[in-house]
Amino acid sequence: MDDGDGRADPYRRIRGSRDEAPQFVLPLVVRLEKAAPPARTDALETAARAVLALLSDDRSQGEGEWAGAVRDWQDARIRKVVRRARGAEWRRAGALPGLTVTGGGPATDTSSPAEVRVFPPVPLDGWPKELARLQVSGTELDDPAPPPAPDPGHPVLWLNPGVEMSAGKTMAQAGHGAQLAWWALGEADRASWREAGFPLAVRTAEPARWGELTGGGLPLVRDAGFTEIAPGSCTVVADHPSLRS
Repeated sequence: MDDGDGRADPYRRIRGSRDEAPQFVLPLVVRLEKAAPPARTDALETAARAVLALLSDDRSQGEGEWAGAVRDWQDARIRKVVRRARGAEWRRAGALPGLTVTGGGPATDTSSPAEVRVFPPVPLDGWPKELARLQVSGTELDDPAPPPAPDPGHPVLWLNPGVEMSAGKTMAQAGHGAQLAWWALGEADRASWREAGFPLAVRTAEPARWGELTGGGLPLVRDAGFTEIAPGSCTVVADHPSLRS
């Protein structure tokens, strides 16, 4: 599979030149306070927008301060790892260079809008200590009510209904889908999406619809299988209006 920018699929676990390059990872940290965690769908959508925010940031372009790390990361396997933080952990993470993206979920007594901080890529074995000590497991979230139907004019990241993943893993997969969509778009469509604030939805496809989506020529994430699911598992279809045939 090609991602629309001339790159071979960076997620599929078939050993090649990407595996020989130094390996980097894109860290994402979701704020997960005990009293009012975010809704699952809000967290998924916010993680996807966080990845887009970093890719489109001036610091990731040209000679920007993050550009070298982003290039090194994209030249190897495209890995993303989601960790969770609360309280002082979240404040320490927020002091590191990066971007915090806030979701659109309602603030209630039991939930808060999602907050996800994304950081420039780091070596696979070179995480900053403030992030390395954060937990990966335990990022379990629920939706208090079924999410509404997505806006037909907005991009949708469709999840495979036959693959079960933790919320953290699914956040990473949503980020993968958003990244493939970004790569597949032309400059004008990228600019329009960015200026609009990266509107998007993350939804689970109906089983009958999933086959249609995967055969429609849209960007498709095939996971490398490093955690939770088998290598080559199809997890997300990125359905951006500008990419529909």
